[in-house]
Amino acid sequence: MKKDASDERLDRVFFALSDRTRRQILAQLAHGEATVSSLAEPHQMSLPAILKHLGVLREAGLIKEEKDGRVRRCRIDPKELERANAWIAHYRIFWEAQFDRLEKYLDKIDDNS
Repeated sequence: MKKDASDERLDRVFFALSDRTRRQILAQLAHGEATVSSLAEPHQMSLPAILKHLGVLREAGLIKEEKDGRVRRCRIDPKELERANAWIAHYRIFWEAQFDRLEKYLDKIDDNS
């Protein structure tokens, strides 16, 4: 099966979200815009390591960065998160329907016992 651009974007989002540090950075940004140094502060890693995580988030379309002189500010860009949420919601509906059918089947078996 051939991947299209939408699949590639979704792959990047789920890859970015697969790392705890990147999820923590997104949680920090959920409170509002932040500088790179303030995002790095709570993590026990080097600034270059944080910059690498921010690069993954940026490439996935999860954050936007703006440079103001020597200060780099980051903020969440919700568009790709919304796309991932829609993908998850599609499968949630499917699985909920499957579980509803299973529940009905099990109730039927239980009634016949």
